[in-house]
Amino acid sequence: MISDVVLSPDGKHIAALTSSDGVKVNISVWRTDALDQPPTIIGSTAMTFKSVEFVKNDRLRVMAMQTLTIGAIPETGFDAYYGHISKTYITDLEGKSWINPLGTTGVAKSEADQVVRALENAEVIDDLPKDPKNVLVLDRRKGREGDIYKVNIYTNTPSRIDHTDYFRYDGLITNAKGEIRGRTELGYDGGKAYFVQQIKNPTTGAWEDHFRSYARDRNFNNLLGFSNDPNIAYVSMVVNNGKRGVYVYDIAAKKVVEPLFEHKLFDAGNVILSNDGELLGVGYNDARGAIYWVNEKIGARFKAARTALGVKTEAVSWTDPDTELKTRFNTSSDFDVSIVDWSRDGEVVIVERSGPKLPPEYYLLDKTGKLTLLGSSRPWVKTDSLGQTKLVQYIARDGLPIPAFLTTPPASFGPGPHPTIIHPHGGPWSRDQLDWDPAGWVQYFASRGYVVLQPQFRGSMGWGEKLWRAGDKEWGGKMQDDKDDGAKWLIDQKLADPTRIAMFGYSYGGYAALAATIRPNGIYRCAVSGAGGSLSEMKKATGNSRILRERQKPSVDGLDAIQNAGEAKIPIFLYHGDRDENVDIKDSLRFINGLKNAGKPYKWMEIKDMGHGYITMTPDMMEVQLTEIERFFQKQCQFGGAVIADE
Repeated sequence: MISDVVLSPDGKHIAALTSSDGVKVNISVWRTDALDQPPTIIGSTAMTFKSVEFVKNDRLRVMAMQTLTIGAIPETGFDAYYGHISKTYITDLEGKSWINPLGTTGVAKSEADQVVRALENAEVIDDLPKDPKNVLVLDRRKGREGDIYKVNIYTNTPSRIDHTDYFRYDGLITNAKGEIRGRTELGYDGGKAYFVQQIKNPTTGAWEDHFRSYARDRNFNNLLGFSNDPNIAYVSMVVNNGKRGVYVYDIAAKKVVEPLFEHKLFDAGNVILSNDGELLGVGYNDARGAIYWVNEKIGARFKAARTALGVKTEAVSWTDPDTELKTRFNTSSDFDVSIVDWSRDGEVVIVERSGPKLPPEYYLLDKTGKLTLLGSSRPWVKTDSLGQTKLVQYIARDGLPIPAFLTTPPASFGPGPHPTIIHPHGGPWSRDQLDWDPAGWVQYFASRGYVVLQPQFRGSMGWGEKLWRAGDKEWGGKMQDDKDDGAKWLIDQKLADPTRIAMFGYSYGGYAALAATIRPNGIYRCAVSGAGGSLSEMKKATGNSRILRERQKPSVDGLDAIQNAGEAKIPIFLYHGDRDENVDIKDSLRFINGLKNAGKPYKWMEIKDMGHGYITMTPDMMEVQLTEIERFFQKQCQFGGAVIADE
């Protein structure tokens, strides 16, 4: 297995996360001029590597994770902690020297000191690519909040160079020189929370207000970065047709000069800049997520890689939810490529090829144009056994166009109708992509003969303002109607067997599965809820935060499934990780208590040491989820198929 493939700035080394068994994760480092030679292997016994990237030509920044259990420490006022902890380290290319970029050294002097050290983590805000030895670090430790250091990553020596009011300013943005020139201020106007984007004047050095956005409006103007002209910045804002664009901004005049990138159907959200502040590309969120390359050299290499690796496109008929414009656009049909890293001179690049039925595989594209396969993230997967995924739209009962990703099983299962899973995403302010699902949920079931529909129901982000805001206060209401309407559309398309439809979701999707058991006149045979949350707890959490109280709480209302658990009409399988810090496992247990009191059927599974996000899930945790869900579908839901033997 190979993932997180990165390239050193000078193009001489490649680093990646690798594994021979899918469980033990190492860091492998190769020389690009000697790919036939064995790599240097860097391992860990206590923590699991989760990401790697180059911070200098000969230094790697590594993020590692492990479970952490700490009892309450009275002298610190610290409550007990039971979850996962992430740590950032910097090491050399052989893994011999490891440092904490915060400059912490020595042995903890007390239990309280040990707790503080366990929980502290460095926030590197700039790699300072033009500085051969230092990185820029923001300190968040108690008593030092807001201190900014240059840290020599070879000697582990911090030098304090600045300070920012940590509780007032956030979102620090640097220019190509490593100077902090942008920040976001939190303020209140008549009790109404707002954010002000501030920029340091290039002439006077004074901080000046530029954009004010109120939390309640949810329409923020965002500073993205600075060009090599000190008076020019790039900002994103919603100007036309409910879509976010990227614009050139004159700092001195405090006005937008011109559009840099607008798309009539999709949001644009970020800029890609060189170490010198040269604009390389603009990211936008189409079906897959793409970059419009402004830099001709990288753009040409991207096009060459697409051609060489056989990317094909197909036209998609589309109705824009914001404008109701009917149009067509092209998207990749089976897989696509992306440039994930490149050398400073652009001569050497790392290319990823992936798609809904193709796990990511990585190539080195050298300056001669030669492509060399480095490896695959899941080399054992037989892609011909997987389903075909495409972007579709159906019309909700009130006329709103709903995007969705439809995955149909391999042709060997026949034309259908098939057993079907409606699979809503989490969030709900989120969305799915036309790409590989690393959790394996979609293709696991497609490969076993299921149709899987991922509805981008109202409340989903990334498809325009109208669809997103239409989910306000519609939890278990119109948001749920959209999912049901997707199931009915599949029945009309002769793809879904109306007697074998289930809902399976995780996080917010888990809440939706709980709601599906309760709503009258349901069309589901059963439901599966992973880490499903409580609406009342969500409202409480948003109410306790001054910002979320204005930004998100007004959108969170509707059916509280947990309070109505006794009304469940279909069997349900609930599972939850015991180290979940996002959604308390007590939420699932409360729903189960309601089922018990009403004598309703259910299945329950608690997964030891699993947190909320995919990043906390081991292969064993994923396997038990998939096999137990399948067993539930076959036995309790009686969907048929080969029954998995009990272990």
